[in-house]
Amino acid sequence: MDLNNLVPLPPSFFDRPTLEVARDLLGRWLVHEHPSGVRLVGRIVETEAYRQDDPAFHGWRLVDPTTGKVRPEGRAYDLFAPPGTAYVYLNYGMYWLLNVVTEPEGVGGAVLIRAVEPIAGLDFLRARRPKARRPCELTGGPGRLTMAFDIDGRYHRKPLTAPPLYFAPGKPVSDAEVATSPRIGLSRGTDRLWRFFVRDNPYVSPRPQGERELNSPRVKS
Repeated sequence: MDLNNLVPLPPSFFDRPTLEVARDLLGRWLVHEHPSGVRLVGRIVETEAYRQDDPAFHGWRLVDPTTGKVRPEGRAYDLFAPPGTAYVYLNYGMYWLLNVVTEPEGVGGAVLIRAVEPIAGLDFLRARRPKARRPCELTGGPGRLTMAFDIDGRYHRKPLTAPPLYFAPGKPVSDAEVATSPRIGLSRGTDRLWRFFVRDNPYVSPRPQGERELNSPRVKS
């Protein structure tokens, strides 16, 4: 594993249907060239997909159902930005969440990065999350991930296709290793199996009580 020659994934990787990107990001690397000089690398093991026809999508109400035109209003309009753009927002006023914009520019879509398995910079990550005792408490969950990787609103609307914060090819995950389920913590769009994760990986965020893992990794719209 050569961490000295990491090549960012190009915008074309994200200029595709959101569900395909959410599935294909599993196994890829999230890289943060931290200002301190430390390189942080994590293997993506859990994602969630959101697109403009989804009631859980932040920009859902910006699309006119009759004309299809998008109203350029508020922060959610950034979800219609060029593919590969960062959409970073503060959830419940407490936790920053990292999303990458997908689909062609003008079409709404994004993938939430829910969990990564640390590859490099582990000491830094542990210092950022000193109370973490289990793997999932370190970088398992979108808020824990951004705290550990020191990702916040300063990266909002920045391209994720070049340093300092970007995705690298890593190693794709086979269908046999992938499971799907409903997305976590939503009150709308709960019937959509748009959460993708690496089965049995200890860094995957804990599932709510009663949630059932579904075995099919196939992308369904």
